Amino acid sequence: MLLTGFTTAQAQTPDSFNYCDEKFADIQMLRYKVDGFEDLSLKEKTFIYYLQEAALAGRDILFDQNGRYNLRIRQMLEAVYTEYKGDKKSADYKAFDTYLRRVWFSSGIHHHYGSEKFEPGFSQEWLRSALASINYTEPECIKGQDGKASWEELMPVIFDANVMTMRVNQKDGEDLILTSASNYYAPGITQKEVEEFYANRKANNDPTPIMTGMNSRLQRDEFGRLTERVWRVGGMYSGALERIVENLEKALPYACTDKQVVVLKRLIEYYRTGDLRTFDNYSIHWLQDTESRVDFVNGFTESYGDPLGMKASWESIVNFKDIEATKRTERMSANAQWFEDNAPIDARFKKPECKGVTAKVITAAILGGDLYPSTAIGINLPNSDWVRREYGSKSVTIGNLTHAYAMASQGSGMSEEFVVDKATCEMLSKYGPALDDLHTDLHECLGHGSGRLLPGTDTEALKAYSSVIEEARADLFGLYYVADAKMLELDLVPNAEAYQAQYYTYMMNGLMTQLVRIKAGGTIEEAHMRNRALIARWVLEQATVDAKANGTKPAVELTKKKGKTYVRVNDYAALRNYFGKLLAEVQRIKSEGDFEAARQLVEAYAINIDAKLHQEILDRYAKLSASPYKGFINPVYKAVRNAQGEITDVTLDYTEGYAEQMLRYSKEYRTLPLINE
Repeated sequence: MLLTGFTTAQAQTPDSFNYCDEKFADIQMLRYKVDGFEDLSLKEKTFIYYLQEAALAGRDILFDQNGRYNLRIRQMLEAVYTEYKGDKKSADYKAFDTYLRRVWFSSGIHHHYGSEKFEPGFSQEWLRSALASINYTEPECIKGQDGKASWEELMPVIFDANVMTMRVNQKDGEDLILTSASNYYAPGITQKEVEEFYANRKANNDPTPIMTGMNSRLQRDEFGRLTERVWRVGGMYSGALERIVENLEKALPYACTDKQVVVLKRLIEYYRTGDLRTFDNYSIHWLQDTESRVDFVNGFTESYGDPLGMKASWESIVNFKDIEATKRTERMSANAQWFEDNAPIDARFKKPECKGVTAKVITAAILGGDLYPSTAIGINLPNSDWVRREYGSKSVTIGNLTHAYAMASQGSGMSEEFVVDKATCEMLSKYGPALDDLHTDLHECLGHGSGRLLPGTDTEALKAYSSVIEEARADLFGLYYVADAKMLELDLVPNAEAYQAQYYTYMMNGLMTQLVRIKAGGTIEEAHMRNRALIARWVLEQATVDAKANGTKPAVELTKKKGKTYVRVNDYAALRNYFGKLLAEVQRIKSEGDFEAARQLVEAYAINIDAKLHQEILDRYAKLSASPYKGFINPVYKAVRNAQGEITDVTLDYTEGYAEQMLRYSKEYRTLPLINE
């Protein structure tokens, strides 16, 4: 999966749609346009309608996965927001309002990207007073407590910086389970216990291994023994999954193809049973359905929220194919074997046969779960290594979201402030959008699907470093090939020099501009940010060492102009060689399951930040009108029905506000109890 990077303003053809909405904290809310929806058939519109209902029904799952108190905190804060009659111009109330919006955005009390717990900005005393003024009683009080007393348990969770400090802790040498607030493991369970539990459950020499533990919470039974509580209908998260299944069943008659009917039935079966063999079967049918115009992701998918990279968060996206834009990804995927054969990696790690590689550009219709409000711009699934090896994968680039990001970035001043010179600014403006899309295509379509594990390599050998290494591998694949002559041959770039825009943007982002997302004194925690830092810093170091040895200018360097730091690229062709060299090593690490090499690479290049440079970047960024993080408000789908209750049309409404949407979702898509222990 590729999350949006922090990019510079880029030239786009303006249109009348209002992409930008409100700002709060470090976040800019955007809207995305669902172009082409009105041209779909009634059957396709109805299919999307029920799928988007299923996408929204899983919202509570992610809140609970992100922290065991999140649903209770959300309920309490929303009660204050809707019922409080006190002074709403006070500093405490304004800070409260911002805090709630951040909780909505991150599906919990920790930052969606950095994982650190939010600082409230308002006092405990003010919150207690506000709760007392509305006579708040927790609807589902804890056993042995009354409804008023129970919310006192939430105060240290919100206000004590030493309680549940990080949602996902990745610090080397610490117990990653005990020190992470994510709710995939019951309190008190240690990392050693988790690793031993799942090591004992793995089948030896299984050529088609299930992704053990992916869809469950690990907890203790009444005798203190570890046991899995599976996420399924009748099990954990049943209320949400029942609602999801109900809407998937309503969608069935409107499926695009017979293949898609099978996909839906397999997904429904998986939700009902929780069986991971059924999930693999569903995944195979899903990736082989390449003909349906409307498509979707719905399920426990990505494992970034688990510090061990095992358990998956719930997410959904409903989409339909952008037929014209897909022509470029089809040219790419049709040549998958060429890219695999010519990759700068050891022959042992190459796939002898690339199977089932498909790619398309899509228009997002709705975002849900871990893809909302902050979302990816590209997706490659499934994640099972054996399924990818035997059947292939399906890749998407989300065209209307990348367009919305680009439109929103106009006028931010990022290029003027951080790009080294006018000529480079002009190059980024001219080629940046197209090359960003191309890199995303390569990352998702070919990068994630490339390479293979050596026989006997444990798919979870890299443990906490697996996500960073995998994202680095896909990014490096894209960076290496975006400059290849094959891009010209396939008519994917306007000329042989256009790739330079992507190289400059990537290095600037990895070395400098992505750091605006991190507070002074912090470290890089999120996997995609670590990946970019790893690549850019490793290349910078290698270029510096080689330049000193050869008595030449480095291929890339940090330079000063009028007291400000900039990235300067002196040799774009040499950069490609460095990307290729690092790709070879990263692929080796994954193929061999070399945990120690992964640890050394990530710890050396991906985490720590030069404090002086960081402060300079923060100071320069503070003068701009930009927000480091962006997310989306969903459109509202309305079913038009006749007297018999039949859907005769589905309409779109883009006017719903952010708070309005979040409160409506909490009311209409409340599917779980506040406590899911």
